[in-house]
Amino acid sequence: MKLDLQSMCDPSLREEWEKAGYKLPEFDIMKMRKNTARACRWVHFGSGNIFRAFLGAKMQDLLDQGLADTGIVVGEGFDWEMIDEGYTKFDNLSIDVTLKGDGTVEKRIIASIAESHKCSTQLCSEWKRMCEIFSNPALQMVSFTITEKGYDITPAYVQKDIPLGPEKCTTICCMVAALLLRRFEAGAFPIAVVSMDNCSRNGEKLQNAIVSIVSQWHSLGFVSDAFVSYINDSSKVSFPWTMIDKITPRPDPSVCEMLQKDGFHDASVVVTSKRSYVSSFVNTEECEYLVVEDSFPNGRLPLEKAGVYFTDRQTVTKVERMKVCTCLNPLHTAMSIMGCLLGFTKISDEMKDPDIVSYIKTLGYKEGLPVVTDPGILSPKSFIDDVVNKRLPNPFMPDTPQRIATDTSQKLAIRFGETVKAYEADPKLDEASLKCIPLALASWIRYLLGIDDSGKAFEPSPDPLLSSARADMAGISFGKKLEKGQLDKILARNDIWGYDLGSSKLRNSVIDDFEQMNKGIGAVRATLRKTIGE
Repeated sequence: MKLDLQSMCDPSLREEWEKAGYKLPEFDIMKMRKNTARACRWVHFGSGNIFRAFLGAKMQDLLDQGLADTGIVVGEGFDWEMIDEGYTKFDNLSIDVTLKGDGTVEKRIIASIAESHKCSTQLCSEWKRMCEIFSNPALQMVSFTITEKGYDITPAYVQKDIPLGPEKCTTICCMVAALLLRRFEAGAFPIAVVSMDNCSRNGEKLQNAIVSIVSQWHSLGFVSDAFVSYINDSSKVSFPWTMIDKITPRPDPSVCEMLQKDGFHDASVVVTSKRSYVSSFVNTEECEYLVVEDSFPNGRLPLEKAGVYFTDRQTVTKVERMKVCTCLNPLHTAMSIMGCLLGFTKISDEMKDPDIVSYIKTLGYKEGLPVVTDPGILSPKSFIDDVVNKRLPNPFMPDTPQRIATDTSQKLAIRFGETVKAYEADPKLDEASLKCIPLALASWIRYLLGIDDSGKAFEPSPDPLLSSARADMAGISFGKKLEKGQLDKILARNDIWGYDLGSSKLRNSVIDDFEQMNKGIGAVRATLRKTIGE
C-alpha cells in the first residue's frame, strides 16, 4: 500500500486500500488537477493539519458529489519542510483518520489538493506559478490557517520586510499583498480573502494587516492610488469573518501503528527544523464547525453542500461568542486548570472523573446557557451536548490539560468575564448564584502556586503574565492560612479578569474558594465536591 497517484489510479492497487477499510476518492484525480491548473478557484495558505483534515476534506466532499471539478492549491510560507515531508513525498495525497468517541475509526484518502508550493518571492518558479493563479479571473477565494500571530505585522522582522516592497518581501501577509497586486494589474478581478484561523474577528485582523502593508507601500511609492482603492473596495476585495472549530492535534504514534498494521508502511511522523509535526496522515475528531460570512465578490464554491454554514457577519460573531464565552472554551479552560491541580495528563481521562464532569456541565448548562448568545443557526445546548458527550471524552484525542492551560491569563476575561458581566447587566439574574465560575477563577489563582492537590510541585504552563501574577501573590504559600488583603493585588488585575474582580460581587466567593483549596493535601478535590454538591 503506497500513498501515491499510481495507487489511486490503478484499480488493482485501489482494491488493496479498500480491503483495508479506507474510503477512496470518487472522482478523476488527474482530470481535477488539469482543471485546477487551467482555472484554480481556491488557494489556501497554511499546510497544517486543520487544513488537510477539515478544509481539504470539505473540498473532497464537493468533488465526490460532482459539485466541483477543481481542487485546492496550497501554499506554505512558514515551514517549507512541511511541503517536502507532507505533500510532495505523497503526490499531494494524505490520509484523514477520524477518531470517534465511540471507539470507531474512519480512514479516508484525501486527494483534493491539486498543487502544493513553497511560497516565497525568492523561489522563482514557485512564485511565478502563484502569480499566474492570482492573475487568473477564475480565482474566487484565498484562505488561511496560519495562526493568529501570522496576521501580526508589528514584529521587527515584518517591519523590516515591508520596505522591501512587493518584489522582494518574504513574510506571509506581505506576499499575499504582493499577489493581490498582481491580480489588480491583471484586471482588478474580484476575490475573497478569508481567514479561517481560530481567533476572534479573524477577518478584521487579516484585513487590517493587508491594508496597513498596502498603505505603507503606497507611502514608499511601490503601489498606486488605484491599487489602494481596489484593496479597500469590498465589492472587489472582501475579508469575510469566520468561526472554525475542529480539534486536529499533532500526528499520534498510536495512529502510526494502526496504519502500519493495515499495511501502510509510510506512516511515520517527521519533526521539522521549525518544530512542526508532519506526516502522511492527520488524526482528528469527528465534530467540526465552520461558519463563514457570505461575502464573495467573485462567487464561491457550494461548500454549504459539504456542511459549511454561510451567513451574515453578525451571526458569525454570535457563533464565535457562543463557543468562546459559553459552550466550549470556558469548559475547556476550567477543566484544564482543575486537571493540572488533580494530577491528570489527559483531557479524556478527566472526563472519567464524575466530579469534573459535573463541574463543567454546571458551568455550561446551568451558569452559561442563561446568558448565551444564541446564533440561531446552531443550538447552544446541542453544541454543549457534543462537547461533553463526544468531544472531550474521546479517548483517541491525545490532548492534555497542560497544553490547554497555556496562556490562561489571556483567556479568563473572555471565557468567564463576559458571562459575569452578562449576569451583572440582567436584573433577572443573580450573580450570587454563580458557583462554578468563581471556583474556576479561584482554581487558577491556586494553580499559580505550582503545587498540586497531592502537595507535589509542578511547572505551570507557559503564560505571558505568569511571572507578574505570581509576584502579586508574594507571601502566599501552600497550606498557610491567608492573611487579610493578600489577594487584593491579583484580584485587581483588570488585564487578567476583564474587570475589577476585587470590587465585584464574586470577590468573597473567589477568596473563600481559594482559601478552601489551599488548606492542604486533598483540599482542591474537597472544594470541588462541595461546590458541585451545593
